[in-house]
Amino acid sequence: MHTKSQRIAALCGVIFLGLLYLFTLIAAIFNFDGTGGLFRTCLIATVAVPILIWVYIWIYGMISKKHTPASFDLMETGEEDSEDKQA
Repeated sequence: MHTKSQRIAALCGVIFLGLLYLFTLIAAIFNFDGTGGLFRTCLIATVAVPILIWVYIWIYGMISKKHTPASFDLMETGEEDSEDKQA
């Protein structure tokens, strides 16, 4: 179903987001020079990284003409399946 490289990339993304959450928690708890900037950066990255990953997957699907989880036709595919089952 998924290739080894896809699983490794997904695992790296999960680890990166986990570390990002950990750094955000550390920046929120402790008070040292630059904590405010680190906290803001971590919060922005927490929102921006998943959005960028989704955009990259969507662009990859558009360029390679492959169906990806970021494709906009997921709803259309589900409707076709339900119509086939009713007939």
